[in-house]
Amino acid sequence: MPGKIGVLFIGDIIGRPGRNAVKKFLPALKQKYRPAWIVANGENAAGGVGITEEIGRGLFELVDVLTSGNHIWDKKEAIPYMEKEPRLLRPANYPPQNPGRGAYVASDGQGRKLGVLNLQGRVFMEAIDCPFRTADEELEKLKAATPAVLVDFHAEATSEKQALGWYLDGRVSAVIGTHTHVPTADERILPGGTAYITDVGMAGGLNSVIGIRKDQALEKFLTARPQRFEPEKDGLFLSAVFVEIEEKTGKALSIKREIVTEENVEE
Repeated sequence: MPGKIGVLFIGDIIGRPGRNAVKKFLPALKQKYRPAWIVANGENAAGGVGITEEIGRGLFELVDVLTSGNHIWDKKEAIPYMEKEPRLLRPANYPPQNPGRGAYVASDGQGRKLGVLNLQGRVFMEAIDCPFRTADEELEKLKAATPAVLVDFHAEATSEKQALGWYLDGRVSAVIGTHTHVPTADERILPGGTAYITDVGMAGGLNSVIGIRKDQALEKFLTARPQRFEPEKDGLFLSAVFVEIEEKTGKALSIKREIVTEENVEE
């Protein structure tokens, strides 16, 4: 639609089941929304933790940009891959000597551009650099390229996510929360024109505990012993949000939450 940019953002992709869910459900979402860009969080795409180059290449046949979070470091193969693949982001507020980059500007070849910024929270997570100050620094560069900027805030605490949403309201097109794998129902347009949701959710096994096998999760809770976690295969689903952005101003016009399962994909 002229003057508007549509962006589909898919929650954390959990292992092979998550990748299968994206392959299975994405075509219907693309047909429904006709997004200019598709962004997904891929930090758990390889066996439930981390990402590899082979898996990244496969996902880039389906999506335009991959964001991540604290698990981006869990597969050593990701380190050289991040260095050569600018579309694979790690949180920008990791110390600057780390490999990779935290922001990317996508172009569709028609003059339209989308900035994507990846940040990570600090509450109940690693004590890395301040995401608020890092956002200020990165936005100076991104807004010079395009008014349309989407932020993936990979964080645990809902309070920290909401705080960043308010902090960036009117300065970015969307603040999309990831990390908890459970979709929240608080999507809205903030007063300044920023689309916000605390957590977009995940893609993977529906009959799971945040994407992992429920028997393994229960064993962990019941015994308090360390467990080897594997992605759940049962009941594929995908959760995402579609954000419509005014091209000229970068302000969000709408945000819609989508949860697609094997039962409702044909509806």
